[in-house]
Amino acid sequence: MKLSYEQEVQSRKTFAIISHPDAGKTTLTEKLLYFGGAIREAGTVKGRKNSKHAMSDWMEIEKQRGISVTSSVMEFQYKDFHVNILDTPGHEDFSEDTYRTLTAADSATMLIDVAKGVEAQTIKLFKVCSMRGIPIFTFINKLDRQGKDPFELMEELEDVLGIRSYPMNWPIGMGQDFRAVYDRHQKRLELYNHNEPSKITIIEVTGCDDPLIDEVINDESLVNQFREEMELLDVAGDQFEIELINTGKLTPIFFGSAISNFGVQTFLDHFLKMAPSPTARKSTEGIVNPLDQNFSGFIFKIQANMNPAHRDRIAFLRITSGIYKKGMNVNHVRIGKPLRLAQPTQFLAQSRNAVEEAYAGDIIGLFDPGTFRIGDTLVENGSFEFEEMPHFSPEHFCVISVKDALKHKSYEKGLRQLTEEGAIQLFQTYQKVVEQQIVGVVGVLQFEVLEHRLKAEYKVDIRLERLPFSYARWVSGDKKDLDAFIRTQRNLAKDRDDRLVVLFENDYQMRTAQDKYPNIKFYENSFIKES
Repeated sequence: MKLSYEQEVQSRKTFAIISHPDAGKTTLTEKLLYFGGAIREAGTVKGRKNSKHAMSDWMEIEKQRGISVTSSVMEFQYKDFHVNILDTPGHEDFSEDTYRTLTAADSATMLIDVAKGVEAQTIKLFKVCSMRGIPIFTFINKLDRQGKDPFELMEELEDVLGIRSYPMNWPIGMGQDFRAVYDRHQKRLELYNHNEPSKITIIEVTGCDDPLIDEVINDESLVNQFREEMELLDVAGDQFEIELINTGKLTPIFFGSAISNFGVQTFLDHFLKMAPSPTARKSTEGIVNPLDQNFSGFIFKIQANMNPAHRDRIAFLRITSGIYKKGMNVNHVRIGKPLRLAQPTQFLAQSRNAVEEAYAGDIIGLFDPGTFRIGDTLVENGSFEFEEMPHFSPEHFCVISVKDALKHKSYEKGLRQLTEEGAIQLFQTYQKVVEQQIVGVVGVLQFEVLEHRLKAEYKVDIRLERLPFSYARWVSGDKKDLDAFIRTQRNLAKDRDDRLVVLFENDYQMRTAQDKYPNIKFYENSFIKES
């Protein structure tokens, strides 16, 4: 039976997975895909005889290093839901890509290592989600290893992140003594088998006091501790309130072990019932409701060379309202021109399928011949724009040059495309006898990725020479003031749009310049808005 437009939109669940590196984020993503039927086993695509590696880590450098360096989009059907997962890099050097990807999510799953608790990168990513007020669901991972006391972790969530929590299930034991989790809502035990971790036995019980728990756990001290903890939760713990969850003020907690599949399907079942469907977005003409049938969306990510054989470039569009239909015409607001959307695709990481129809909440890939920029708005009728994407000032700089002058054309193409992706920021020295190109990045590991991708994707070898700068500031002012400023500054550059940028080695140097030139305006990013 064909669903109505409203039912199609309500069935969409689009969420990001955030965590500190090594908390098990990519493993959890793999297991969600597995339970969704999208992959045959973690690390392998259905029907594909390839070497085993994380499905979401599709770049060659990700396979080699075992880390995620770019966000991946994966969509699949699960029961009555159409699920879109945004797997984000955990490493702080790639946080700019993560922050932009979070703008496309309606909720977030926060993964926490039971032994390490709330870590630095988790704090940063949580704050981004919290500022947007989106619901946050917590999966406490690696229960089969010894870790922190569950109450200590709940206290940490409140003290460090400022969010209250409600455990949806509760562990009985931990590490070598880990026996089961108790589902508080469905009143059932999920038994953990240390010999066969993926073999999960589910036992229905009448409640915490059911004698069947004593029988199957067969450890008096563990059962007594469990009952005391449940009594404490019931008396002193927070109550389950969906309104607080929807506004990001209360996080449901799930305990499990992603590596052994334990608790993952339970999490998925509960999560999809509670997580929000596509939410409204702010625009220059007010709130855009996802149930509005006027098609609209925004570009939150651009990725070159997803298919190395074709050297293509894909712009990722989050649909915010309406229905995409094959071949439809839209208005590209930034350039003020009509555009035909001919052959969009949907994703399972690097793999993709042509899509005939897509709805609010979905993420589609548009072939990009150089038309799009991150933050662009596409709309069927009208010319409004959505809120700006987050942009960050680079903190690390290198002079970049090509080793083989005969590869200059490929070198320039690679730099241009990686700049348009948002992977790097490119500058040209200003008023120098010998012009130099300068690359700026948020995290130093991005230089390694840049070098690897230029070599692998464009067959270009480069030289990188580190510069001592830590700050880039875009500047504007009256011509007279700017001329005076330019005459006294040594470290000036132009960005790719020919806007003036000054580079500083330290905060003292930057503040000195700001005090000396009060009529010059200094901006942390390239979105200069004149007052």
